[in-house]
Amino acid sequence: MAEADLRHNLLEIAPADVEQWLERTDTVLIPIGSCEKHGDHVPMGTDSYITIETVERAAEKADVPYSPLIPVGYSPHHMGERYREDGDYVVGGGLTLRASTLRALIEDLGRSLIYHGFDKLIFVSQHGSNTKVIDEVLRKLRYDTDCFTCWYKTPTEREIDVVEDIVEGGSDETPGWHAGEMETAMVMAHDEALVKMDRANEDSAHAPEWLSDEFTKRDGMPHVEFKGSENIWIPMEHHEYSDTATIGNPFRASVEEGESILERNSTHLAAFANEAETIDFTVPEEKREFDFRAMGGE
Repeated sequence: MAEADLRHNLLEIAPADVEQWLERTDTVLIPIGSCEKHGDHVPMGTDSYITIETVERAAEKADVPYSPLIPVGYSPHHMGERYREDGDYVVGGGLTLRASTLRALIEDLGRSLIYHGFDKLIFVSQHGSNTKVIDEVLRKLRYDTDCFTCWYKTPTEREIDVVEDIVEGGSDETPGWHAGEMETAMVMAHDEALVKMDRANEDSAHAPEWLSDEFTKRDGMPHVEFKGSENIWIPMEHHEYSDTATIGNPFRASVEEGESILERNSTHLAAFANEAETIDFTVPEEKREFDFRAMGGE
């Protein structure tokens, strides 16, 4: 295979091609998504589709490889309820990994890539809740191997500075939130046939009914506001603060907007990946061994 034809997806290439990549870079992108309810108009794979779209484009721009998408993440609060109440059956339909399972998956993927010669691991995810459980394992990878590892959360939720000038909705419409403007637009750009706008709802978050009127909630963060302060983290189920699994205004979305967002996000990720390549982190050969790879634990 000529170098110019070298594919970026590790799933699509042979070991000899991996060797070619390692001659060119020690950096790899690792996409991790989710499978969970996103309103009634976009698929449960919304976070996965957006993640892999961003990673595929960024890998081409930065000229670095990427590992296969992991389409399930940490989503315990998206499982929905499994009982009938007043004739309604609330269906979640999503899949979740336990926090310990996701951490083990991240460690095993990281150790596998380090074993083969990569020094810099960039995990990428659109799903904000994946970030809740990762600090321990990212530190473990670094402390055990001296690798560079990080988590790149695609611009979404409250962190939309990269694309703020592209989206139409202001802070009152929470454009970066669940199944709202940005996510709907990016899924449209990925595959417009997956989006059913006749089912869409414009909606906002609220404090769970089991809290008093002293509490408010403005988006999908795991915090509530009490007496003007948002310093309280309460474990909540998604359906307890979002009636439709939509937070924002999906009716502002378009294919063109989604394409612009994906291009901007992937350009930002590519620039970061290229900058990461310059960071002086190299795994010593004696720390590449993954000798516990067949064990139930260390």
